[in-house]
Amino acid sequence: MQQRLPSRLDPPIAFAHRGARAHAPENTLEAFTLALRLGATGLETDVWCTSDGVAVLDHDGVVRRGFRRRSIADCRRDELPEHVPTLDEFYEACGNDFDLSIDVKHPAAYEPTADAVRRQGGTAAARTWLCDPVLDNLTGRRNDLADFKLVHSTRLSRLPRTPELHAAQLAESGIDVINMHHTDWNGGLVVLFHRFEVNAFSWDLQFDHQLENAFRMGVDAVYSDHTDTMIDVMNREVGGV
Repeated sequence: MQQRLPSRLDPPIAFAHRGARAHAPENTLEAFTLALRLGATGLETDVWCTSDGVAVLDHDGVVRRGFRRRSIADCRRDELPEHVPTLDEFYEACGNDFDLSIDVKHPAAYEPTADAVRRQGGTAAARTWLCDPVLDNLTGRRNDLADFKLVHSTRLSRLPRTPELHAAQLAESGIDVINMHHTDWNGGLVVLFHRFEVNAFSWDLQFDHQLENAFRMGVDAVYSDHTDTMIDVMNREVGGV
């Protein structure tokens, strides 16, 4: 059995992916509040901006009205189905005593998202991890989002350069995290990014053995649909959370 390598975040963050989506409809207040009751130390969601400038939480960014499908970006907040919460409603239901990972689905969503988080005050912004697969979207906003953590979500096969050069670029640009699929990670790669003071996040961990391997590699956060399994393994591998 591999000895557990140290993570930069101690303990690592256990993100409930789109809430406890294995047990409740994803990206709903029900899923988010259930994930917290099950012990998640972080919540993950996706954000879009409505036509009237409201940050709302949905994965696909498309809603159905009767037989029509409309982009959230083309809808006012009052035209969306009730199950799609605003970021403000999310905080009203869940509080803010947890880490929050947000996939920013369109550049227009950055400003209303940052405004909603900042309205929470305290440490909310410092515990919010804004994720984007387009690195330029992050680097171009680093100064405006100095109070947030920024996350490059990518795959190992999509890196335009070697992992070491990419780690150096992230560090130089002030990007806090690289977030990759669990199959992309190994212990040596985690150590490499840690050497540049870049955190290593790992997603799509649905089974015990995947979570065990991730924690033993020293990753700094995991994402799972199965909140109960994630917390059980984390307690066993890392200790009480």
